[in-house]
Amino acid sequence: MNALRIVLALALSATALPAAAASSCTQETLTVRGTPVTIGYCVNGSPRSAGGDEVVVPVVASYNAAGASFSRSAELHFVAGERVSRVIEDLDLAKVGLQGTLHLTLAYSAGLVHIEGALLTPGAVTIK
Repeated sequence: MNALRIVLALALSATALPAAAASSCTQETLTVRGTPVTIGYCVNGSPRSAGGDEVVVPVVASYNAAGASFSRSAELHFVAGERVSRVIEDLDLAKVGLQGTLHLTLAYSAGLVHIEGALLTPGAVTIK
């Protein structure tokens, strides 16, 4: 009977882990000049204090458009102690086969990083 309990406990914990990992990721598709651009951010570690009013959030960012994709690890620096904190990140669209730069406003709240706004340059075109 104890062996059965152990097997059940292991099975339940194994199924809970992927759900917990998935909950730290966001993904959104923006339309840039008629082309869908999918952008994802996964918090891949514990945020840490950088001293003062700053918290460093480690993420893996992924970008995909028109069959081209890439991902990168980064540390995003947000203001500590805020319910929602924001930073600007620039995405050179040439890396996914498009022209221009997306200026992304990223928000960090409740352990997630998501896109709050996006501006395409040149032309200052509001995407989101």
